[in-house]
Amino acid sequence: MSAARRNRVLALALGGVVAGMVGLSFAAVPLYDLFCRVTGFGGTPQVAQGPAGRVLDRTMTIRFNADVNRSLPWGFRPAVNTTEVKVGEPVLTTYHARNDGSVPVVGTATYNVTPDKAGIYFNKIQCFCFTEQRLEPGQEIDMPVYFYVDPAIADDPGMADVHTITLSYTFFKAVEQPDTAALSAPPSGQTQAAARPAGGRTLPSNEKAREERHG
Repeated sequence: MSAARRNRVLALALGGVVAGMVGLSFAAVPLYDLFCRVTGFGGTPQVAQGPAGRVLDRTMTIRFNADVNRSLPWGFRPAVNTTEVKVGEPVLTTYHARNDGSVPVVGTATYNVTPDKAGIYFNKIQCFCFTEQRLEPGQEIDMPVYFYVDPAIADDPGMADVHTITLSYTFFKAVEQPDTAALSAPPSGQTQAAARPAGGRTLPSNEKAREERHG
């Protein structure tokens, strides 16, 4: 094999290695996330399609925690700090969020439970953390969490000492944000003041539309 051909083969091989490493780096995050969801590693709760189907006569205390990253101008708190639940019983609770900023913001929540070993037994049926949340300036919402503690926890000797589980969320500013420049720009031929009634109150978009139709 000539030197030129050897160099071409080597270049192609190195290119393949680099491409493979890049691909693995992008795949690492979703694969790790999948691993955590399946195994409960790091206190990652499970995602369930429905209730457990049976309720045990064993009570556990569930604590709720809420944190917000400094990059996100939101208020965020649980509706209640603690609740008593029976193992296997489906429970609905909510978290409250408020956008204290002056522009629309999209947030995304990470979550885990402690102790870590309880992650595999903590099942969420519905959760605001499954999707990103967008809040307009000053908007407040109550976001649901529907969960249960898997009855299989009673069959695990290593969980006999667990009587309290803490569910924690941290909200971060999402990577993709609304185009605030486009949102704040008035339509062609219309000023910003036209979107406000005489009292200065900002109208919801559906009220604006009605005002524009009726002149």
